[in-house]
Amino acid sequence: MQEVLEKIKRGVSEIISEEELKKKLTSGKKLRVKLGVDPTAPDLHLGHTVIINKLKTFQDLGHQVVFLIGDFTAKIGDPSGRSETRPMMTDEQIQTNIKTYTEQVFKILDKDKTEVVYNSTWINEIGITGLMNLAAKSTVAQMLVRDDFKKRYTEDKPISIVEFMYPLLQAYDSVALNVDVELGGNDQKFNLLLGRQIQRDYGISDPQVVITMPLLEGIDGVKKMSKSYNNYIALNDLPKDMFGKIMSISDDLMYRYYEILTQKDLDVVKNMHPKEAKIAFACQIVEMYYGKNEALQAKEEFDKVFAKKDIPDNIEEYVLESKNLKLSDILVKSAIVSSKNDARRLIEQGAVKIDSKKVENDFVVNIGKEFILQAGKRKFKKIVQGDSK
Repeated sequence: MQEVLEKIKRGVSEIISEEELKKKLTSGKKLRVKLGVDPTAPDLHLGHTVIINKLKTFQDLGHQVVFLIGDFTAKIGDPSGRSETRPMMTDEQIQTNIKTYTEQVFKILDKDKTEVVYNSTWINEIGITGLMNLAAKSTVAQMLVRDDFKKRYTEDKPISIVEFMYPLLQAYDSVALNVDVELGGNDQKFNLLLGRQIQRDYGISDPQVVITMPLLEGIDGVKKMSKSYNNYIALNDLPKDMFGKIMSISDDLMYRYYEILTQKDLDVVKNMHPKEAKIAFACQIVEMYYGKNEALQAKEEFDKVFAKKDIPDNIEEYVLESKNLKLSDILVKSAIVSSKNDARRLIEQGAVKIDSKKVENDFVVNIGKEFILQAGKRKFKKIVQGDSK
């Protein structure tokens, strides 16, 4: 029992309550363990896997995991941590994101042992009377206890009534699914605890245990991992990019990633040389999502480009149709960078090279032959002249 509990507790922020969890685990019952995600963006990143990995721990222990896709609640958007109301998503956006989520999550979970559900199934059927009954289970004062709502209220920023409904609808998911345990990030604590309350209000005498997980810092080691901060490692990143991003993190952050994202013995890791430990971690993560061969190829590519200061063998080609463009324009057109400001900044920092030679300024490039354009340590494009327009 203690060994099982330690597996569950590793990397966890809080369990509410541990005694209730022990009771459920020793009951002999196959627990229903829920994780809900709203498909608000197309890509999952390693920050999401912190909780998905914990779900996998319960799956490996023989419990029934429930992966809930909030196709209805995504239309509202979770207000947790938000300083303003989210724009409503379209059904088309939600359906596109659902497809990528289900593709990516089964890189971790066992598809045959995972119950996938959509909360539109029961929320669409609840009706106006059911919705009013649900709304009556909470108060405006209770909602304003939340830090994000309280802050927006005191700053006289708008809060829509529908945002108050979000945590109630998430809580009702736990009623509809009759779950024993719900997982979430530590920013979800209010919503998860409300789930316990609403389960009791609907007659469930043994409500869900809440397990919160820490938010994973991004590769900058400062802010939480997020596409908005461009500090993320996406599950759909190419193996070589995934490997390279991991190798760029600090040693301290590496140990935290080991603790939260793996089951590796931390005493063993700390006895390794930091660079050796980082390489092993990068290989493990790439292998987890792409397989052993891809991990080995990513390591070889990293050694070739970084350790030996070489140029990779397979570089994507970009055909440039216009002549006499400034270097910053080429960087944007070839999608090495997303904006001219980023291009100019990299040039000023000396981070741009043409055929391995550092570029000193943003100049007009007279293309006579193909060349290798490099930005930073990991981005390469072979620029080829096409027909002029």
